[in-house]
This record gives sequence, structure tokens and C-alpha cells, in this order.
Amino acid sequence: MNILARLFNEFFESEKAGGFILIFATIVSLVIANSPFGNEYISFWNIDAGGHSITHWINDGLMTLFFFLIGLELEREIYCGELSNLKKASLPLFAALGGMLVPAGLYLLINNGTQFQSGAGIPMATDIAFAIGILSLLGSRVPFSLKIFLTALAVIDDLGAIIIIAVFYSKSLSFTNLMIAIAIFLIMIVLNRFKVKNLIPYLAGGLAMWYFMLNSGVHPTISGVLLAFVIPFGDGGEKSPSYQVQHFLHKPVAFLILPLFAMANTCLPLDGSLGEGLSHPYSIGIITGLAAGKPLGVLLFSYIAVMLGLSSLPSELKWKNITGAGFLAGIGFTMSIFITLLAFDDTELITNAKIAILLASLVAAITGYLLLRTAIKSISE
Repeated sequence: MNILARLFNEFFESEKAGGFILIFATIVSLVIANSPFGNEYISFWNIDAGGHSITHWINDGLMTLFFFLIGLELEREIYCGELSNLKKASLPLFAALGGMLVPAGLYLLINNGTQFQSGAGIPMATDIAFAIGILSLLGSRVPFSLKIFLTALAVIDDLGAIIIIAVFYSKSLSFTNLMIAIAIFLIMIVLNRFKVKNLIPYLAGGLAMWYFMLNSGVHPTISGVLLAFVIPFGDGGEKSPSYQVQHFLHKPVAFLILPLFAMANTCLPLDGSLGEGLSHPYSIGIITGLAAGKPLGVLLFSYIAVMLGLSSLPSELKWKNITGAGFLAGIGFTMSIFITLLAFDDTELITNAKIAILLASLVAAITGYLLLRTAIKSISE
């Protein structure tokens, strides 16, 4: 159990620091993009490298490692963490469900029947690094159960986002490539069942699976999640391959991959048409979904689950804590931008959607922080 607690704390601390770096990287990227060097900066991310832009390699290549880490974290939570039994998992599970369905519903209410309805998945996601980073600003007074609740909620949200990407945002399928990718996955399952602990065949198989998934029409980052679930977990101890890989990936993902993703995808020129861009139905849907739908869905579904006796509210938490956590869950950023790139093709539309995500995430972050600060202050008094 000490190992489990240590790994959770390591995950929380890496996401906390990573959240600050994400904020810094985003601000730097926006400043440079709107400076006299803006055109050169934006052009840099679009440089062709092996037939694809640098941004494309980050989004489809490096981000697979981010999804790989999410998969390993999910595996740990399912086997021996907050999702290991229904009683412990039920409250963040219902909260995450509400935090996905209500924002998507609000977005569709505004955009139903339009060419923008494919963006319904955008406000459904939560950025773990940003959310935990903002929560950590409140210091040691934050109840441990609130950290667990927000982390579990965000992890379940990410699982939902992964499913949404796999089901709704896959392109026309190449059956041959998909079958080869699935065959590689099945081979790795067999290796797992035969208790092969050497990481080399899994990592080589994961790379091959990523290649064929890339050419299958299914987004290649899904291969990262699949690979995570075939890496031997064992008892989850420090000597297990799953623990070692997760431990190794924390810092590269938090301090390199996510900041690169942030910089490559937030080099946005902010001109006089900003107000017009935010007035489009899809922008309004994104802002409404993240800044209002997320906290509403988290609070509503959590309250219903507790009232029906399906879940229980931890003794040290109040509904104001849950509401504040719901607002922090409205920080979409990484996953919301990622889904935006899959949902839309038009450059101007993508740019406006990204700006809407940034604005909504900022509103959600500030509101969530202020709510939780007053809630924690009232408890300490």
C-alpha cells in the first residue's frame, strides 16, 4: 500500500509541476505568436519533416506516449487504486459521467443540426495536469480525499475521451492495417499471459502497432492505451514492468511532451476578429460546455448518486468542494484541443475553437480556485 501511495504522490506531484509548465508554455507561445516574430514562429511548427509537419509528429507521435501513461495510470487505478472496487469508484465515476454528458448535451443544444455538431466531444474532456496544478496552488490545506476525487474524475474523463476518439473520430478504416494492429495486440496479450516480463517485445510490438494503427484510420494514440494494458502489472510493486515504465514516463511526459504539445497548438494570432470568432455557435458551445456544463454535470450527477445511496460523500468534503472540483474539471485544454484537431478540418474554425477552449479553461480555473479557497478557508476556521 505504501508503494501505491508513493506512486500516486509521484503522479500528483509530476502533474502539479507539469501544470505550471503547461501554463508557462501556453503563455510564451501566445506571446511569441503575437510578436513581430509571430509568422516565423508559426511557420516553424509547420516545417515538413518526413512528409508531416512538426506539429503533426507531436500530435500523432509523441502524444501516444501521453496516452500510454494515461493507460498505465488507468490500469493501476483499476487493479489497486480508486477504481478497484465500485464503492470507492462510484462517486468520481458518476461525477465524470455527468461531466461528460452535460457539456456534450449543452454543446449539441446550441449546435444540433449544424455542420459543427461533430465538436460535441470537445467540452467533455478534462486536463489532469492543469486541474491538479490549480488545485495545488491551495497548498497543504487541500483535503487528501479531494485530491483523490479530482484525480480519479480526471482519469475517468480521459478514459471517456479515449473511447470517444476511438468510436467517433476515426477516419475511413483500412481493414488490413487495422487487423494487423489487432493481431500485434493479441500477440502481446499472449506474451502477458505467459508472464513474459522483458519489456523489449512489448515496446517493439507497441511501435509496430502504432505504425499500423496510424495507417488504419483509427487514431494512432489509441495504441498507447492498448499497449499500457498488456504491459505486465504483477503485484504493482516497484519491480513490476508497469510500475517501472510509469515511473520512467512521468517526467518526460509532464516536462517535455505536454509543453511541446501546448506550444505547437497554441501559436494563435489574436487579432481584431477575436470577438467575432467567439460569437460562432461552436465557440459558444465549447465555452458553455466547459465553464458551465462541466461543474453542473459533476455536481448534479454526484448529488443524485449520493441521494440514491449509490455513493457516499467523504466526511471531510462538502458540496462546495465538489462544485469547485467540477469547475477545475472544466479545464479542457490538452484533451479538448486534441479532440478539436480530430473534429474539425477548417483552419480558421480550429483556431477559433482553440481560443474558446483557452478562454473557457481560464474562467473554469479561476472560478474553481476561488470556490475551493473559500471552502477550505471556512473548514479551517
